Amino acid sequence: MEKNDMNNPLGLEPVGKLLKSFAVPSVVSFLVNNLYNIVDQVFIGQGVGYQGNAATTVAFPIVTIVLALSLLIGAGGSAYASIRLGEGKFDLAEKVLGNMLTILIVLGFIVSGIGFLFFEPMLQLFGATDTIMQYAKDYSSIILVGVPFMMIGAGLSNMARTDGSPKIAMISMLIGAILNTILDPIYIFVLHWGVKGAAIATITSQILSAIILIWYFRRKGRMRLKKQYLKPDWKFIAAFCSLGVSSFIVQIANTMLQVILNNSLVYYGNACEVGGDVALSAVGIVLKVSAILIGINIGISTGAQPIIGFNYGAKKTQRIKDTYLLSVKIATICSIVGWVGCVFFPQYLLVIFGSGDAAFMNFAVKSMRVFMFGVLISGIQIVSTGYFQATGQALKASVLSMLRQVILLIPLILLFPLFWGLDGILVAGPVADIASGLIVSFFILQELKKLNA
Repeated sequence: MEKNDMNNPLGLEPVGKLLKSFAVPSVVSFLVNNLYNIVDQVFIGQGVGYQGNAATTVAFPIVTIVLALSLLIGAGGSAYASIRLGEGKFDLAEKVLGNMLTILIVLGFIVSGIGFLFFEPMLQLFGATDTIMQYAKDYSSIILVGVPFMMIGAGLSNMARTDGSPKIAMISMLIGAILNTILDPIYIFVLHWGVKGAAIATITSQILSAIILIWYFRRKGRMRLKKQYLKPDWKFIAAFCSLGVSSFIVQIANTMLQVILNNSLVYYGNACEVGGDVALSAVGIVLKVSAILIGINIGISTGAQPIIGFNYGAKKTQRIKDTYLLSVKIATICSIVGWVGCVFFPQYLLVIFGSGDAAFMNFAVKSMRVFMFGVLISGIQIVSTGYFQATGQALKASVLSMLRQVILLIPLILLFPLFWGLDGILVAGPVADIASGLIVSFFILQELKKLNA
């Protein structure tokens, strides 16, 4: 028996126990990753006000671009390595790890350089108004400096889960988030650095997370970072990145969505009594709450993917089916709980981000109730798309991952406001959620029939 078959629990332990051990740390990791932005917005809302929060909304496409590239490499490499481990090809899995680190660093510096080269036009494209431009510059300039470390942390955390150590991915993110939470109030309230302080706290924490993951793969992991595998093999990189295309498309679509949404909110907000800055800030907060709920489902899906991928490579059909069905059940329960909170108790969630005037809070409550109405079906969509990625069905995973943001939500955000103004932007959310969930369900049912055959 090969080295990885003897040591890797993915093909041996009960699925329920295995999914718990992988999904819980994965969920925590994704939540912690989102908490970087959430914590910043909470403290900025309390210390600077809604204009500072609007600036973080403007800067958010930078984060989604970085996450998109990290997942292209990290999720793709993780899926490829899982299948190779299931086949007993341990050396190929280690080669993925080394090539991943190299390309993450190179792309990190490229993204940072391009960001600074087109700095102000980029922020204008992302929806910055004259009122919040300086806040956006202060925050975004520092975030761009930390891009390489953000990419290393996000990319290598995927491989830690595939390596059979989901806890190290969780610990690296958790330590960073704790540090961020400690530094934010010090920099904002004690040193009075405002949005700059929040950004400095964020990148300091992400540097620490990246260092922990590199140390793990140098000293403790089953797979190790080896010098001979750091030299990039471009055909090999293209092969494993093809499995990360669906995750990449989801995040690039998120970037496109954020840019279009920001500009639409400013335009239609200014066309009514709400105002563009208020609309931008309020919906930005709603999206951060949405990111928490989506992050839980992505975490469940990501935790399931190494199990599905390994057993797909090992041709253990029943374990594949059991893992998928249990993942969908848990993700759906979490989605319904989140839906109840957003629809029935939005004011309790919003007050965390600082109090605004009555007009701001009224619109924020309305935004959360309407835009988040379809989130209860998100678990099925995300876990199902992750299944196709984990089983090497890159094209199908890519197309299905584009459903919500590219095929449905972006056109609806452009179309609905023509008839209903600012309210049309809010209604586009649940329509896209429900429609995409139903379509993905059709495809996954066909896949389950194949597993039963």
